[in-house]
Amino acid sequence: MAVIHWFRCDLRIHDNPALIAAARHGAGAVLPIFILDDALLTSSRMSAARIVFLLESLRALDTALRDCGSRLVVRHGQPLNVLAECIASSGAAAVFFNRDYTPFARQRDDAVVAMLRERGVATYTFQDRVMCEPQTLLTKKATPYTMYAPYQRQWHGRVAETRDAWSTGSRVSHLAPVPEAVVSAPIPEAGDLGHATTQTLMTGGEAEGRTHLQRFVRASNAHGMRTYATQRDLLEHMTTARLSPYLHFGCLSPAACIRAAHATVDSDPAAQAGAERWLGELAWRDFYIQILFHFPHVLHGAFKEPMNALEWDNHHEQFAAWCAGQTGYPIVDAAMRQLNSEGWLPNRARLIAASFLVKNLLVDWRWGERIFLQRLVDGDLAANNGNWQWIASTGTDAQPFFRMFSPISQSEKADPQGAYIRRYIPELHSLPTTYLHAPWTAPARVQQEAGIQFGRDYPAPIVDHTTQRNRTLAMYRRVVKKQHDT
Repeated sequence: MAVIHWFRCDLRIHDNPALIAAARHGAGAVLPIFILDDALLTSSRMSAARIVFLLESLRALDTALRDCGSRLVVRHGQPLNVLAECIASSGAAAVFFNRDYTPFARQRDDAVVAMLRERGVATYTFQDRVMCEPQTLLTKKATPYTMYAPYQRQWHGRVAETRDAWSTGSRVSHLAPVPEAVVSAPIPEAGDLGHATTQTLMTGGEAEGRTHLQRFVRASNAHGMRTYATQRDLLEHMTTARLSPYLHFGCLSPAACIRAAHATVDSDPAAQAGAERWLGELAWRDFYIQILFHFPHVLHGAFKEPMNALEWDNHHEQFAAWCAGQTGYPIVDAAMRQLNSEGWLPNRARLIAASFLVKNLLVDWRWGERIFLQRLVDGDLAANNGNWQWIASTGTDAQPFFRMFSPISQSEKADPQGAYIRRYIPELHSLPTTYLHAPWTAPARVQQEAGIQFGRDYPAPIVDHTTQRNRTLAMYRRVVKKQHDT
């Protein structure tokens, strides 16, 4: 009898527990199904970049499944209805899928499971998206962690305890053919779904993700895991794994990343510091997933709810300048231009751009959170929300409100030679590095020699950092004082 494997954020044949279990279940065919859900495709939080990456990943998955003797069945519609139709037409006796943890996913999956139960169809769900599920790591008082450091210690301990369960990767090598009567819609182009983009994006798919992972863990230069601990914040090198889109869509499993890191350290102990720092990022990923799981109100407002009283300026013209990379602060503008052109940013660039919007322009962090989701190829609901609330000092374990990123000092630290700025702001290419981080300080003679005039070829700063810093401190202090008084 046939069974269904419902692909969601697990677009791979390696390390896919639900797919492997479905393949081992009885002697019937496995129907590998992916559903293009309009609720997600038309969401205001969706980005064209993610749609392009998703569709590429689906094509790669279909190729991999065909190599196993099967094929991907693509349907367009509401998952509840599509799965009911597939069960009715195929007689499938069971549905297998890997769990997801966002409020939307949980509500959708609860409705699907209830429908399957009513029809007498067995349901098998599996842990896959995280190394530690949200309900499994709790404090001694049986409450969710809201501080990262103790969570991380428990996370590392749990990962070490369960190492035998994930230390050897497995893959599906053969599947029975999907009956010809099971019809699949063609995998569309992004433009067909109203999501065309001119961004230059990473290529989707499991093979691409595995290649990126191996390149990162094996690299011995400034672009790999061995130097990650000391080089990760240098934007001129962009020493990051660039694996977040592959993890977001499940083209890679977190277990595969941890295996690769451990294997590298086993062969080269000097990689230990870089591996530990990088694996800490996977812990952050799980941390924010469990925050959203336990505290879903963060999607609409501050984790620290009194911070919803912050009185933002929300100047639309300044917000538009930030979105376009035209603030007059080169490191901020370079970050936003990279986001706009590539749909991706190193973490340091994300934090610098976010801090400038919130604590220099006094724009509500939710405005920036939405823009990132609309433009990022790896726009993860939990991590994006967690990072924006961290920088805005409204979230769990957040940066204290009186700590602010100076766009000039951050630029000097993260891009000391100006390579990152010059890459994304070509009009500043000839400006001497001495003036590159604060170009408005360049004398007229220097501007002339560089072939640029500020205010004409590149904007003057739209705000003064020191003035805005004082205004931001006052805004936060009013809320903190009101909270203490009550």
